[in-house]
Amino acid sequence: MKAIIIDDEPKAREVLKILLKDHCPEVTEISNAPNLLQGVELIKNELPDLVFLDIEMPQHSGLEITEYIDKNHFNFEIIFTTAYSDYAIQAFQLNAIDYLLKPLRPEKLKQALKRVIELRGKTQLTERLLELKNSFKEANFSKIALPYSDGIKFVEFDNIIVIKADGMYTEFHLIGKEKILVSKPLKHFTDILDDLKMFYKPHRSYLINLRHIKEFVRKDGGYILMEGDLDVLISKDKREEFLSVVQSI
Repeated sequence: MKAIIIDDEPKAREVLKILLKDHCPEVTEISNAPNLLQGVELIKNELPDLVFLDIEMPQHSGLEITEYIDKNHFNFEIIFTTAYSDYAIQAFQLNAIDYLLKPLRPEKLKQALKRVIELRGKTQLTERLLELKNSFKEANFSKIALPYSDGIKFVEFDNIIVIKADGMYTEFHLIGKEKILVSKPLKHFTDILDDLKMFYKPHRSYLINLRHIKEFVRKDGGYILMEGDLDVLISKDKREEFLSVVQSI
């Protein structure tokens, strides 16, 4: 793989270059640029497979890359490097964008590179970047990007009815009886959606959208009936909490 590093800090560029050489044999060529505009020219000339892009740079943020490269020329993946807050991390995760927190760590770098290799060629990068940029601009989240077998699908939170664990996979049940299987465990999404009050975890295997509850059924030990006639188990120790939550909606 051919990689380009775009970062205004010389030391940061050098550290990442050393980490790539020492820990990532998949990356065979490495170039770098000190700002976004020089980085864009480098991308157009060298046609990389992967770009490591700092967000906070003088004059131009890394998020502005979509303004300088035509969407038809995005034949590479991006891993953002950042020292941003938890809010930004949630934005990356919701839009299926890979990131590395500074100071960089070899293990995290290898993990990010592995994910990029798995997603190459089916990622709709420009769409994900535009959603990410909107998330930062509006300070508001309304969609989640779900990588699945054919690519990545952007789904409105309101269209999610039930999220169900299936081993190391997760099933998303949507309005219109659509189902998407994602190759990530439920905990990944529980952590990402933790701050969104519309989602509630009544059982270790389920995360539900409280806006789509139809009924709480007391028989058979108690379960939740969701829109789309989806039955959801509720743990005994969650029953009182759940009833308190739904009464406050």
